[in-house]
Amino acid sequence: MPTPHIAAELEQIAPVVLMPGDPLRAKVLSDTYLENAGLVNEVRGILAFTGTYEGARLTVMASGMGVPSMGIYSYELYKYYNVQTIIRIGTAGGIASNVNVRDVIIAQSTCTDSNFAAHYNLPISIAPIGDFGLMRSAAKEADRLGVPYHVGNIVTTDAFYRDVAEYKALARMGVLATEMETAALYLNAMDLGKKALGIMTISDHVMTGESLDAIQRQNSFTQMMEIALAVARKEALAL
Repeated sequence: MPTPHIAAELEQIAPVVLMPGDPLRAKVLSDTYLENAGLVNEVRGILAFTGTYEGARLTVMASGMGVPSMGIYSYELYKYYNVQTIIRIGTAGGIASNVNVRDVIIAQSTCTDSNFAAHYNLPISIAPIGDFGLMRSAAKEADRLGVPYHVGNIVTTDAFYRDVAEYKALARMGVLATEMETAALYLNAMDLGKKALGIMTISDHVMTGESLDAIQRQNSFTQMMEIALAVARKEALAL
């Protein structure tokens, strides 16, 4: 059943969805990894493709940038398309001193300056957390592939441009990296009783200024995708 933002029919969206932020990256991922993939959404330029990966039916769909966009698309997928698991795949900026450019971050939880959780009318500040089973599966895949990774807390921020002093304070508290979507994904999953995980590649480091160029980002992103695809395939085949 189409929503105001997704034109796909119910059966065109798989129960497990991989979500990069960039619509064009969704197309690249579909072209590279999925077999017999078809375009199932292009409303507002948010591309979604459904196909198979090593025998598992998966959907790759963009989330757009920021908490509001991720909040809309993840909610509609969970609520109206019977999606059980969403894995965010993207890039993040390193904060912690032990995090290096090209490392993979598996987000156990995320702190945030977003007010997204206010609409749940909760009596306390809720901590957005990911699914432990997905985290464990992702860590095992990273170990198998020999990819450097970290599991821990990140920050989901509404402001792309921030004072470095603010990030220093977060680093002191053990926050690994900064990005802009995961909190909304985790909160929607928690609210609706679904599964979610954020897996990100460190594309630049806030403290050191080191940054990958476009080709380096693509190569590093490939390692993260291999982890995410293995986790997604396992989830899809278990349903």
